[in-house]
Amino acid sequence: MRQLDLVVIVVYLIGIAWIGLRKAGKQKSAKDYFVGEGHMPWWTVSFSVVATETSVLTVISVPGGAYSGQGFGNVELALGYVIGRVVVATVLIPLYKRGGFVSAYQYLGDRFGLKLQGLASVTFVFTRLLAEGVRLFASAIPIKLLLDEFGVHASYRVIIIVLTLITVVYTYLGGIKAVIWTDAIQMGLYLGGAILAVAVLSAHVGGAGYARAWDAGRFTLFDTDFNLAHVLTSPFALPTAIVGGAIFAMASHGSDQLIVQRVLATRTLREGQKAMIASGVFVVIQFAAFSLVGALLWSYNQGRSFSELGLSSSDNLYPEFILNGLPVVVSGLLVAGILGAAMGSLSSALNSMSNSTVADIIHSFFRSAPSEESLLRLARWTTLVWATLMAVFACAFSTSTGNVYLTGLTIAGYTYGALLGAFLLGRLVTRANEADSVVAFLVTIGVMTYIVRVVKIDVTTDGTTVSQAIAAQWLVPIGVVITLVVGGVLSLFHRAPTAGDGSADGAEPGTGPDQLTATAGRN
Repeated sequence: MRQLDLVVIVVYLIGIAWIGLRKAGKQKSAKDYFVGEGHMPWWTVSFSVVATETSVLTVISVPGGAYSGQGFGNVELALGYVIGRVVVATVLIPLYKRGGFVSAYQYLGDRFGLKLQGLASVTFVFTRLLAEGVRLFASAIPIKLLLDEFGVHASYRVIIIVLTLITVVYTYLGGIKAVIWTDAIQMGLYLGGAILAVAVLSAHVGGAGYARAWDAGRFTLFDTDFNLAHVLTSPFALPTAIVGGAIFAMASHGSDQLIVQRVLATRTLREGQKAMIASGVFVVIQFAAFSLVGALLWSYNQGRSFSELGLSSSDNLYPEFILNGLPVVVSGLLVAGILGAAMGSLSSALNSMSNSTVADIIHSFFRSAPSEESLLRLARWTTLVWATLMAVFACAFSTSTGNVYLTGLTIAGYTYGALLGAFLLGRLVTRANEADSVVAFLVTIGVMTYIVRVVKIDVTTDGTTVSQAIAAQWLVPIGVVITLVVGGVLSLFHRAPTAGDGSADGAEPGTGPDQLTATAGRN
């Protein structure tokens, strides 16, 4: 009967590509390809933001984390994310929408110059390659389990390549419109799958199962251990989750083109702000749903360890239940939901990386504005290039072990502080010029690389002392402080730029409604 699961999955893959292409229509310009000419409804953009940031990392890792003792810590973290999004909606989105940008980094080009714009874009695309490599590998985990059920032992690499090929079809042809509409559908599918899993598990464990999970701390929301070492190393300590999570969200949703691009596709500034804030509310809901799955699985499995269950890591918990604990067809729907999360984040990454490559990197080399046809061809070709590289990087993670969700956060810690710090430097330090910003950016990347890879803090638990890395949420504020301090100190060694020289922050950013074309003429 497992063949019915495969039928469901195949129908889903064909259907989602068809729907994406139908909704996309035919692109007439690069701006249409990247931001849909700014005509997308706010609610679809909000769903797309959630689907983009969720991916398989959340779908398979959060239930495993809740099972192993994190409780509802991810919900606590999401509350910090909501605060950060409110700040982004208030401070940064007006900057982008009024400037008519198609890329967040065009603000840095207006404020500091093309060198920092290009540097920020290069940093973004390479960070995204690493982060999406982790995500794409994670998506192969449940697919491999399903194929093993049929005796088909495909490698992770084969699964990654096939998944990339399917996703790139509608991304290449449909642009951002196809990405946003398919994201909205895929979010409904994987969130609906979680709700369905909760219903099935609730029927199995009953009220007594909820009580056992509650008594075992699987519903714990706030981590109130304020020991300094714990706060600095645990991603779920209350100050880390709320304060660090808020600043992390400011970076991920205010300075990462992956998310900003979706908001730029809305019709108006107000709709962009609504999409951003609403996405935070939806993230809280979905974190609660996936955490509840993990808590109920703990009761369902009577608290047995992962090794006792025959699982190699926490990331195998939810996929294993989908395949062996649910009826045929239902399990197929939930695997399709996981595929939806994988394809949503992958298609979003490919389109945003293509956007940043064309708008921020390649476009800077043109002395005169290229034709719209040339820009559209470039957009599609760079989508193919990044898709190929993405698959290569994902294959490199195929020997990775551990919680892939936290691995993804740590990768972002290398660069998010420098990216957000560059934006804040432009807004807060009016004396800072291009040289200050570039040096501060590079120094921050170097220092953060050292902190992520070398710096450890001794944490004592139950009489045992172990060295742990700084929590991923604190990496962003540390990076921001370094950027502001270095850039601010350097700005004291030269005269303050005047409003007329193109560097002062007092000037209104942007030079017109289509920055993709307008910025070319400045070079």
